[in-house]
This record gives sequence, C-alpha cells and structure tokens, in this order.
Amino acid sequence: MEKFKKIAKIVAIVAAIAAAVVGVYIAVTKLIEKKNAKDADNRENYVSCSCFDGDFISENTVA
Repeated sequence: MEKFKKIAKIVAIVAAIAAAVVGVYIAVTKLIEKKNAKDADNRENYVSCSCFDGDFISENTVA
C-alpha cells in the first residue's frame, strides 16, 4: 500500500507539472494571437489616398 501511495504522488506531481506547462503554453499563444490580430487589423483597414485620381468621386461631395 505504501508503494502505491508513492507512485500515486509521483503521478499526481507529474500531472500537475504537465497541466501547468499546458496552461502557460495556451496563455502565451493567446497573447501572441491577440497581438498578431491587432497588427493585422491595422493593415486590413488601411485605405490608400485617392486624392490624385481624376476619376475619384468622394462620397462626401455635395452634388
């Protein structure tokens, strides 16, 4: 019975360490994804200036 308790403690410690490593991994990947998504929004919402286009008609122009 003592041998089983020692083995159970070791298994529990290894499981706890593995869970901690997985938790840190998930937290870091979420932070990286959030940072990348924030940077992607800036590039995705970029609007080039069409001020020098002769064919450009502004939506704000009063007809």
